[in-house]
Amino acid sequence: MEILVLGGTEFVGRAVAEAAVARSWGVTVFHRGRHPAPEGARTLLGDRATGDLGALAAGEWDAVVDTWSAAAGPVAEAARALRGRVGGYAYVSSRSVYAEPAPARLDESAPVVSGEGEDYAAVKRAGELAAQRVYGDAALLVRAGLILGPRENVGRLPWWLNRIARGGDVLAPGPRDLPLQYVDARDLAAWTLDALAAGRGGPYNVVSPPGHTTMGELLAECAAVTGSDAVLRWAAPETVLAAGIEPWTQLPVWLPPGADHVTMHQGDVGKALAAGLRCRPVGETVADTWRWLASIGGSAPQRPDRAPVGLDPAVEARVLAALGG
Repeated sequence: MEILVLGGTEFVGRAVAEAAVARSWGVTVFHRGRHPAPEGARTLLGDRATGDLGALAAGEWDAVVDTWSAAAGPVAEAARALRGRVGGYAYVSSRSVYAEPAPARLDESAPVVSGEGEDYAAVKRAGELAAQRVYGDAALLVRAGLILGPRENVGRLPWWLNRIARGGDVLAPGPRDLPLQYVDARDLAAWTLDALAAGRGGPYNVVSPPGHTTMGELLAECAAVTGSDAVLRWAAPETVLAAGIEPWTQLPVWLPPGADHVTMHQGDVGKALAAGLRCRPVGETVADTWRWLASIGGSAPQRPDRAPVGLDPAVEARVLAALGG
């Protein structure tokens, strides 16, 4: 296949481009030139943020993958610009598009937000609608959740790896058997390419099955791959919250049992599994992310549109002291 990746030089977009190159597909990446394109990919330069799509005025592709995550205007512009010259259009969306409160085992038939507004859920839904206006039911809506893996530029798993690598007592938010649901960016990429090759369209929840791993297993794998002498000090959710610690941001990945955890970590992915989604073991994701971090000096790149994650060491020390023993 000939595939166009809008982006293609960072995290998810790069995983898609690299996976396509590995399949010996013809790969074109359209980006701003701030990061090198994957080896083996052709480059077209432009800037979607300013409407500079001139490099896309000519050319035909079997499919396009769009990972744009900001306001939906550039999705609409790209979809229109490529009308009639691409066979399939995949937009990497989010399970955040579902209306709250979201029940457990929520599938693709659940109600979604309107797409009006500036919050993340509305922006992603607006992106879906922009793709569908041009490509209709042929638009592939890849509704991802938590995305981890090498080249992560949000900082969630890198923060845990670096914190545990420093050793000592580590505040571990419980319960340790808390089920987690996420997708490795490489598994997301492989599934998306397979779906495009099969001509699939419509929405798919693309994350691992609920309970693919647990908070305890994730942090234990971090300790194992870093070779750290860290001691995980498990604290009840009530203790963590009472200390004023923000789930998800100050303690990445973690959400206490409740409505938010149900929404993020208990979605139904049966449709994607039936369409070939395969999720590698958590230990592989953790180990590969650690190797990548080590290869770049330990400091992960940070997306400019996302606030840094992680817990202030002084706050962690205070909570650990209160735990005693």
